[in-house]
Amino acid sequence: MGHNSDLTPPVIFGLGWLYLLLTVMNVWWTARIMRTDPHRDKEAAGWGMYAGLLLMATLAHLTGSSTPEHFHLRMPQIIQQAIDWCADPKIYFAGTTALFIAVVWLRKWFIQETVAWVLLNLSVLFLTLSMTDYDFRQIVGKPDNVPIVSMLFIVGFFTWLYFKRAVDNDERRAAGRPLFEQEKNEKILVWPDLVYTELICMVVCTVVLVVWALLLPAPLEEPASAVQTPNPSKAPWYFLGLQEMLVYFDPWMAGVVLPSMILVGLMAIPYIDFNKLGNGYYTFNERKFAILTFMFGFLPLWIGMIILGTFLRGPNWNFFGIYEPWDSHKLEVLNNVNLSEYFWLIWCGSKMPTAPAGSDQLTQTGYILTREWLGLVACFAYLAITPMILAATVFKKFFIKMGFIRFMVFSNLLLFMASLPIKMLLRWMFRLKYIVGIPEWFFNI
Repeated sequence: MGHNSDLTPPVIFGLGWLYLLLTVMNVWWTARIMRTDPHRDKEAAGWGMYAGLLLMATLAHLTGSSTPEHFHLRMPQIIQQAIDWCADPKIYFAGTTALFIAVVWLRKWFIQETVAWVLLNLSVLFLTLSMTDYDFRQIVGKPDNVPIVSMLFIVGFFTWLYFKRAVDNDERRAAGRPLFEQEKNEKILVWPDLVYTELICMVVCTVVLVVWALLLPAPLEEPASAVQTPNPSKAPWYFLGLQEMLVYFDPWMAGVVLPSMILVGLMAIPYIDFNKLGNGYYTFNERKFAILTFMFGFLPLWIGMIILGTFLRGPNWNFFGIYEPWDSHKLEVLNNVNLSEYFWLIWCGSKMPTAPAGSDQLTQTGYILTREWLGLVACFAYLAITPMILAATVFKKFFIKMGFIRFMVFSNLLLFMASLPIKMLLRWMFRLKYIVGIPEWFFNI
């Protein structure tokens, strides 16, 4: 079955409870279809047969845990190999971007309840079958990583809920009907309605946290030691996106400039936003650009980076597939070069401009600027000339409505966000380390 793919009786028995949960969910879904629409009897019969298969899988897991060596209900090896192949960062980023585009483009299909239910079943089945692999269990089963798995389901649900409400309101607008928020605008009293609801939520959250604490040990490690550090050494999950950015940017850029630009951008939104529609209700058509920009920054660039840093980054910060053993001896040749090295050594075939020994500061500065002129020009063109091109082409309407100052702020915030995927692609495809590399001044871009 491959390296460390063994199953143990407790794992098989535990997966049986997951299959039982899936069985109960689909029995409820079958009953719901029959109750709400008796004409969908064929669809209900199909879901009933599926629930029966899940019940058989449940019984097989709950009664067959004593002989794990003969247990064959596992994730197929060919699927494992295909998924591990997708762990290549270029394929992973292209896949997450394509998935984001597909969800937006097919949002009216995506929000259908049957489609959402099928996707939920597939995701839970994928998780359940993947748990039969030893290496996958080692990653997902870590107490630190369990909240991230649940976070993925929560993000998926609320993304679906947003599109469902937005598409509904857009269709209401087109038909001249009142919005969902206006139609369901019945006022309720703080006491007792809201207070009781909050009390029930507080009790439920407390019970969940207590059960969680009892079932999962606290993710405490051995005391810190200067002679032994974890491999890989990872930040908390909410900083994994930032830690991933440190791979592609200098610390001052990834740790100071880009996070500051995020905060500044959030504060600047009310001042640069000229669209008065979409306030207080769900919509997509009335705020397409703003929603697409936010969702691309949040889903592929933030949640995607958390997934990458959690499940695909292993020892020595190398990339590993989710079913691949984390071998600390795995070596990857990373011959990253700066843009100036590309220009002088490869393209021009000459030596790098270097100041003679003992040169004064002014002479050294001249040689440094000569060495890095291409990167400096590229950065200037990206931040100063690109906004002008955008103002005259794709964002012409934005420029007219915003004016020069607001548009420059808006376009530079957009370009700073785009710099992350651009720099990632340049690293993966061309092994480009820095566009501007001036270690003498601790200034690298």
